[in-house]
Amino acid sequence: MEHARASEPIQDGRIYIEAVNGPFLFGDKGTRPEYAAGLDHAIALGWLELHDSGTFVKFTQSGADTFSPDAVVQAVL
Repeated sequence: MEHARASEPIQDGRIYIEAVNGPFLFGDKGTRPEYAAGLDHAIALGWLELHDSGTFVKFTQSGADTFSPDAVVQAVL
């Protein structure tokens, strides 16, 4: 979710999936099963929607509310 939140959305709030999986797999050194589990979990919780093409994700309203900068600060406090 950190990588999705840090990515610049394009048209209609969509985020290229590469903007999420690249930093996770190559920057964080996560594995493909870990990435798939995290993405599936975020979708199951209703935080992200995966486009039918599989090339974009989009925050749902619940995900946007949960991971807004204000919500993240509140969770840390």
